[in-house]
Amino acid sequence: MAECQQNRDINHIEQTRVAIVGGGIAGATVALCLSELGMHVDLLEKGPSLVNGPPICHLHAGGNLYREISEEQCVTLLTQSVDLLRLYPYAADYRPTIIAIPTDDSGSPEALLPRLEKLQAEYKRLIDENPLNKVLGDSDDYYRLFSREEVESLAQLEPLEKPQTLAQWMIPMAKNVDLDKLKFPLVMVQEFGLNVFRLAASVSLGLENNPDCDIHTGSKVSNIVSHSQAGHWEVNYQQMGQDKTLQCDYLINAAGFRSGTIDDLLGFKRQRLVEFKAAYVCKWDDCDYLWPEIIFHGERGTPKGMGQFTPYPGGYFQLHGMTNNITLFENGLVESNGTSAQPQLASSFIHKIDEQWTQAETTERTRSAIEHLVSYIPKFESAEVASKPLFGAQQIPGEDPTLRAADVSFVGDRYARCEIVKASSVLTVADAIIEQLVLLGCVDKADYGNREFAIMNSISEADIDRRAELLVTQREYPLSLAGRNVPQL
Repeated sequence: MAECQQNRDINHIEQTRVAIVGGGIAGATVALCLSELGMHVDLLEKGPSLVNGPPICHLHAGGNLYREISEEQCVTLLTQSVDLLRLYPYAADYRPTIIAIPTDDSGSPEALLPRLEKLQAEYKRLIDENPLNKVLGDSDDYYRLFSREEVESLAQLEPLEKPQTLAQWMIPMAKNVDLDKLKFPLVMVQEFGLNVFRLAASVSLGLENNPDCDIHTGSKVSNIVSHSQAGHWEVNYQQMGQDKTLQCDYLINAAGFRSGTIDDLLGFKRQRLVEFKAAYVCKWDDCDYLWPEIIFHGERGTPKGMGQFTPYPGGYFQLHGMTNNITLFENGLVESNGTSAQPQLASSFIHKIDEQWTQAETTERTRSAIEHLVSYIPKFESAEVASKPLFGAQQIPGEDPTLRAADVSFVGDRYARCEIVKASSVLTVADAIIEQLVLLGCVDKADYGNREFAIMNSISEADIDRRAELLVTQREYPLSLAGRNVPQL
């Protein structure tokens, strides 16, 4: 007899009780999925609010930012992104991304084409399978190539207040980027913006409206005890200076970069990497029209590392530069060892996560990010530092730092780890956990198959606007970062 069903029979438990440690996008989304299926979920988050981890700004609907990953990972990211967008439609900024390869880079635009063709065919297949999967526009428009002649012609036009076609979206880049520094053709692809504040607002409102989920913010887990014969876990945690305890039938480790600390409490071994990263926020007053996102490919960890130019409303931009003096940090990538499943970041990184950045480092690294983009967009020189960075540590299960499409692992029948690298993967994680819970008799397979997220469908865009603005204010970022330039397609 399945374990969860045994627990119900012996202890007369009406609901399966699940405890999730970590309220990032993975833990919160899994909590949403399980509570919608009628399980009782206790979600424990160390911080004051949900989804406040590493910087999220991009829906990786095909993984075109990463030349180094396999086509299989790219297809996985596409499928996962479609699912995520269906769940959180108000968290996306519906504008395309331009992939540009600098002239001094060893790559070529032509090398991207086989992958793009495969992704376009896969997106068409997803739409044919279910018309509701058409969340990235028409499959014929998944990507488009632009020759230098086309871009130079578009540079003669004025940007539109509400661009409707891929060519119209290209106009701002055509007018402002140094085309002599790029190889052609340029690629425009339907990978959208993904707003972390709107994600946090969406899932928080969904969980708060669900009576089967209890959210415990400000809660730090201190110990976990397995009562295997009784078939439950005892989770000890501290909240507002008070020691508290809860019991659950099933335990999920979604503690992000601190997942190893939970494994250590339980005596479980696990190989993983942790990487500290940051993105930078600037204000560019000389720009009063809508931009696409732009990716300038480059070799990670070198002075020519990838540059990422992500637009927000009101002339704000989020910048990545995959160099060691911008987004990456010397000694910022660490691995676990034989004595602990938790990779040990240097204290300087932990201080940034738990306390704050110095103003000097914020200014220095943001200016470096601006200069990195100025080499392609000369007028961007007038941009100014706008706020503290968006930052955090990212876990990567295993030993491959290029891994992007990770999901979940299990120990026994009652413990799961959510091990996402990109936000796109969260529903894959939830599905894998639910499948195990079905086998354990905790979930009716018929109920799982009819999952529709009724609570999420009842939340309005205005609700999300208000909550996102509150979160931005609480986290001390510019209010514009709560919004999006372009409404849903």
